[in-house]
Amino acid sequence: MAKIITTSIFVSRLFDAIVPVLSWFLITMPLWLSPFHPAVVAYFIIAFDLYFLYKALTTTYFAAISYKSIMTRMKIPYFKKLAILKGINDIRHFVIIPNFKEPFYKLEATIYSLTKSDYPYDNIYLVLAFENREEEAKTKALALKKKFSQNFADLLISFHTLLPYEAPGKASNQTFAAKVVDSYVEKNNWKRENVLITICDADSSISKNYFSYLTCEYLRDKTRLYHFYWAPVLLYNNFWRLPFFIRIQATLSSILRLAFLSQKDKLIQISTYSTNLWLLKKINFWDADIIPEDWHIFYQAFFTFGEKIQTIPLYTIVNGDAVYSGGFLKTSGNRYEQEKRWAWGVSDIGYTLKKFFSTPHINPIIKLQRILFLAETHLLWTTSFFILTVSASIPPLINPLFKRTVLGFLLPKLSGLILTLSSLMLILYVYLDYQLRKKLNQKIRLTSLPFLFIQWYLLPLVSFLFSSLPALDAHTRLLFGKKIKYKVTEKV
Repeated sequence: MAKIITTSIFVSRLFDAIVPVLSWFLITMPLWLSPFHPAVVAYFIIAFDLYFLYKALTTTYFAAISYKSIMTRMKIPYFKKLAILKGINDIRHFVIIPNFKEPFYKLEATIYSLTKSDYPYDNIYLVLAFENREEEAKTKALALKKKFSQNFADLLISFHTLLPYEAPGKASNQTFAAKVVDSYVEKNNWKRENVLITICDADSSISKNYFSYLTCEYLRDKTRLYHFYWAPVLLYNNFWRLPFFIRIQATLSSILRLAFLSQKDKLIQISTYSTNLWLLKKINFWDADIIPEDWHIFYQAFFTFGEKIQTIPLYTIVNGDAVYSGGFLKTSGNRYEQEKRWAWGVSDIGYTLKKFFSTPHINPIIKLQRILFLAETHLLWTTSFFILTVSASIPPLINPLFKRTVLGFLLPKLSGLILTLSSLMLILYVYLDYQLRKKLNQKIRLTSLPFLFIQWYLLPLVSFLFSSLPALDAHTRLLFGKKIKYKVTEKV
């Protein structure tokens, strides 16, 4: 028995290490391979640069498609279409807001956005999911219930007590709250297939048409029991309060999420999203011992039901907060920690590799595609900055003989040209950023106008500090078996 446990631990550690090792391998390859095979390094860098150009082009294309689709869907009165849909009277919505030490005014603003919904039926239930370890939780819960209980069919409150095997964070809190909902549904003899659960971050402002749109999509969807539903969470709520550097990162994150929305075959929900209670019950809710839960819950469902599991795009907008802690240094530190926590999702690769061998009922090609997409995402996250910015100058520098060759002479110039072509895509990013903020009433201040253009010159530095470096930090910690602790991202 001990031998089996030891083998299992070894396999888990091996699977966890694969992508972190690859990250360090690719980042350092120009240093240790250039003295012996500089041409191999050069061709790899050029190939990577061309692949990055392809990714930049596709991101631009899909971001434009998503934006156009959102503008079109905004004109559709979904709330009027609901009356003709079969089964509409059986649908019930439960909105779970997991939170821990969130400012009262932030929770208040999030709930207030829910009350502005154009959904015409009185069947939205609010679930405030607090943590018992928060001293002010009960006080905030009572105040919010008193203020908003009349706006919902019912307002439920849960207080989660962290168990020894659970990790602090959204997953364990959501699971506890969802089980409270499940008991409530069972007590009322409702079908779980007709109950939609929306996980709403404590700083999310859900669009007016979200629930009408979601309900229309759900009732028209023939395979709805196996689907998640997601609208892009754009980080514009507190845009003008953000420090300069953080604002760039918030803009990039928003545009990338917009682009991701139209890539239906690869789409996986994050942050604020919806699904049905039946599916959550079947997969035993969120694994309570993990930290990055959004993609993990998708893979939980995928390795239970296979390729039927999909995330369906909702072409509307959820407006969220970027990290803001008041001062530049504190905000930067919190932004770094947030990115590291997101990048800890690399731990899902070990999980998916183990599931690959224990789920013979699922098409192995589909499984492999899902795992490779996950690995690609985390590899590009850590390596892109290093390969795109500094790698091309290393082979000629380390190997003077290679510098005298045509390839050695052209490598930095060719790499720079490809990167410049990729950077041209930022023109559309700036345009989409402007249009989205205008739709969300985030008007441009005249004094800030020059900075909206200057900021993009600092993009490499921002990408390094708030993307590649924290991601590499997470990979390295996983490689050496040092788990991260969940830290609440401060948004004041």
